[in-house]
Amino acid sequence: MADHPSRPSTPVPHGRSRRFLHLGRAMGEMAASAAADGIAQLARGKKPQISQLMLTPDNARRLAERLSKMRGAVMKVGQLMSMDGKDVLPPEFAHLLAGLRDSAHTMPLPQLAGVLEEEWGADWPARFKRFSFEPIAAASIGQVHRAETHDGRTLAIKIQYPGVRDSIDSDIANVALLARLPGLMPEGWDPAPILERARQQLHAETDYAAEASHLLAYRQFIGDDPLVFVPALHKDLSTPRILTTDFATGVSIDQLAQVAHSQDLRDHIATSLARLALRELFEFRLMQTDPNFANYLYDASSGRIALIDFGATQALDPELVEVFRHLGRALRDKNRPLAIETGRQVGFISERDSAAHVEGVVDIMLLSSEPMRYPGVYDFGQSDLFGRAYRSGKDQYKDNGFASPPPADIMLMQRKLAGVFLLASRLRARIDIGALFAPHL
Repeated sequence: MADHPSRPSTPVPHGRSRRFLHLGRAMGEMAASAAADGIAQLARGKKPQISQLMLTPDNARRLAERLSKMRGAVMKVGQLMSMDGKDVLPPEFAHLLAGLRDSAHTMPLPQLAGVLEEEWGADWPARFKRFSFEPIAAASIGQVHRAETHDGRTLAIKIQYPGVRDSIDSDIANVALLARLPGLMPEGWDPAPILERARQQLHAETDYAAEASHLLAYRQFIGDDPLVFVPALHKDLSTPRILTTDFATGVSIDQLAQVAHSQDLRDHIATSLARLALRELFEFRLMQTDPNFANYLYDASSGRIALIDFGATQALDPELVEVFRHLGRALRDKNRPLAIETGRQVGFISERDSAAHVEGVVDIMLLSSEPMRYPGVYDFGQSDLFGRAYRSGKDQYKDNGFASPPPADIMLMQRKLAGVFLLASRLRARIDIGALFAPHL
């Protein structure tokens, strides 16, 4: 057996009232800091805005630390918000919340041991030659441990935090209060859709039996793909709250943007995942909708990418896939009538929308699909597409408003595809997007 965890370790709080108390403390700490800063600025003759006082680097650190301790749905919201690009949140918050993707506090050893005993029985240590109590990852709904069995298997064991599944709905209701903080959301930006996405995604991710079936389906679809692979499932050590797979070596793909890796490698990573996302949509009709960068590990020895999380996976209706195929053709050819027709079919456009609103939505779709029409390799490192698309969407909201958001499943698919392009931007990758789309359209 290994030593006890060295990461920050706090019990996962149980119950709506206790979890609300944690979130309330965060809001109180932020408000107290804002008041103190405001008084200091007034004393210097300045007239500070409340949003500027709330959204300081110190308050960002306070909020990120509190969410890391709580885990569960509130932490997932922070992760989702950090994936939506630098223009959605103030830079300090976007940067700090991005760190939540792999920085949760771990369970104390007694709490961890309690979960293992409940799931595997009191004699569970006898199953392993070695079990490391030091988590190799800790995220919003669980933490991952490395273990070795007596028959020579090296495993990654994902263990769900106690109480997370039961706290999802109440967490989302609580975190809605946080969204009311002045300046946290851009003017005119409705947090309700992202909160609903988080709620649905958490319910999906806490169903480990469903995740196991999705993992097996992906392994069958991908087979011996030279670019990506799925670690094998070990059913004998998997339960409703524990998911056990082969241990995959490698580094999180977003780390490749932080050090001096070659342009060819960064292009290879981004192209591989863009190709995979299109195959998920058009071939598999099964999509892992969480583009969290920590879900992909690059193995330098094989040049392949391990896919290690299938919690937020949804099956796609064949008819919907065909609508997206037609939508892709419309955007490739800048066919506005077809874009309007298919936009209505998928829920981007409502029958109640005004003509001006419809044209504005089509403009945004055409702008966002710019890379697929670009002749040859599109350089995401030199592109300001995300900023332009966000500003265009904000202008559209101010001018015409939005009648209703697209269906939740469409928003999740949308976010997955946008997440792949965001990764390409972070990696400063160059991809021939048109060539990747061509076989599917």
